[in-house]
Amino acid sequence: MATQCTSEPLIRVMALHALAYCERLFYLEEVEEIRIADAAVYAGRRLHEELAADEGEIVSLVLESETLGLKGKVDCLRRRDGQLIPYEHKRGKSAKGENGPEPWPSDRLQVCAYTLLVEAHLSATIKEARIRYHADKVTLRVPVDEAAREEVHKAVARARVLRQSVERPPITENERLCGRCSLAPVCLPEEERLARDEERQPIRLFPPDRERQTLHVTEHGARLTRAGDRLVVVPRDGEKAAFPIREIGEVVIHGHAQVTTQAIHLCAHHEVGLHWLTGGGNYVGGLVAGSSPVQRRIRQYEALRDPGLAFRLAKRLALARSASQLRFLLRASQGSDREANGVQKAVVAIRIALAAMNHVEGIDSLRGHEGEAGRAYFSGLPGILRQELDSRLVCTGRSRRPPQDCFNALLSFGYSLLYKDVLQAIVAVGLEPAFGFYHQPRSAAHPLVLDVIEEFRVPMWDMPVVASLNRLQWDPESDFTKAGPQVWLSEAGRKKAIEVYERRKEDQWKHPVTEYSLSYARLIELEVRLLEKEWAGEPGLFARLRLR
Repeated sequence: MATQCTSEPLIRVMALHALAYCERLFYLEEVEEIRIADAAVYAGRRLHEELAADEGEIVSLVLESETLGLKGKVDCLRRRDGQLIPYEHKRGKSAKGENGPEPWPSDRLQVCAYTLLVEAHLSATIKEARIRYHADKVTLRVPVDEAAREEVHKAVARARVLRQSVERPPITENERLCGRCSLAPVCLPEEERLARDEERQPIRLFPPDRERQTLHVTEHGARLTRAGDRLVVVPRDGEKAAFPIREIGEVVIHGHAQVTTQAIHLCAHHEVGLHWLTGGGNYVGGLVAGSSPVQRRIRQYEALRDPGLAFRLAKRLALARSASQLRFLLRASQGSDREANGVQKAVVAIRIALAAMNHVEGIDSLRGHEGEAGRAYFSGLPGILRQELDSRLVCTGRSRRPPQDCFNALLSFGYSLLYKDVLQAIVAVGLEPAFGFYHQPRSAAHPLVLDVIEEFRVPMWDMPVVASLNRLQWDPESDFTKAGPQVWLSEAGRKKAIEVYERRKEDQWKHPVTEYSLSYARLIELEVRLLEKEWAGEPGLFARLRLR
């Protein structure tokens, strides 16, 4: 079957390999441009580099054909018995057939596609290709007959259809493929299967811990510069500190610390997020790296324009936040006299609000009852603080913009740190942070960030900061700065708060639905990906987080 010449972008032969493996994988890599190089990928690259260094018969060719609609790099050509034979090298093992080793279907398609490219380049006919599986040291012959050629043409046609679609293909029915897939943390196939069957015991394919750390530059007058592939913090006084860029996931610039253009370029090149906070802890803005192909945002816009879906998500989110507030008060006041310390009144009020939220039918009513639960929660917080605590550190209600006491200064600073982490996750997933479903765009803050952050305020900041207060770790004199009615954290206080927050991000939390444990740092990204599943996969798993 001949393929017509078109003006469409050429398809990578490696993309056909992904297509044969899993159509969902092809779509994520080639349409949404999500590619993750895991250990297996790096090992494969090393193999090809070693082969390229061999001076034997190996000839590497980069080829493309408008007629075929393909482009790719052929591992090598070898002449055997007067015939040119394309070779493809694989690091792993061959498949086990009834009659012995045989090529994997995706590998067979790949080497046949390379063969057709070589034929087009040389104007020759090639009848055979070969695949070398290095793990079991076997070389397999692959006939390039009419059936093989037809398979390549059909794969190209299918790839073109998928590239024009705005909908992701469904997850594969072959579950065994998912465990070896580098994009499983993006695709979340096990979580989608769980949404269909809640009795299922999913296998955790999502990384449990963050791979790179956060660098905070807090000292007034400090500079962040670049030295090769390292970020260097230069304080006003003291020694420089250098950090390999590969170990950094994000950088936070506090107050009047400076960052050079060269450092910004290094961060951008390595997709390291860069965030600025005021000296008082308010989030200013950031440069957040992440791919944002239009397909993901189109799906988000179309989905969240549906008032019914937006309301269902908002209701689930409000219930999750208020339920966590209730559980925290109950847990923290266990064994105390709740009537005497005022916690019981707050508990009753939150329960009434939760009951009302379960039956609301409009977004305004939902916001009203959630607001009642929030006010009750903050009224109950003083009752879970130690009596020995300095009165200047005790919560007297929620005050923002600016905070008017030490407790609220702590809350606001921690929520700013949480805000930039949620923003980072949203952009990394490829969603539009300005388009949410619950909060309204009334300030510079992104509505979708304000939506997602609600699930994490209690477990990621309220709980650890209350614990640190009860351990008497805060000094109202040295850790805070007062300016009229405004109270901010001092430089020493910011460093202490950052330590509390970053330590909390390393803590593990067992997800109440998936039943596997993740660090809080990874849990944020997981929750954003589960949100996307509400309109691009299996719905029902977002906003199910609850304190136990």
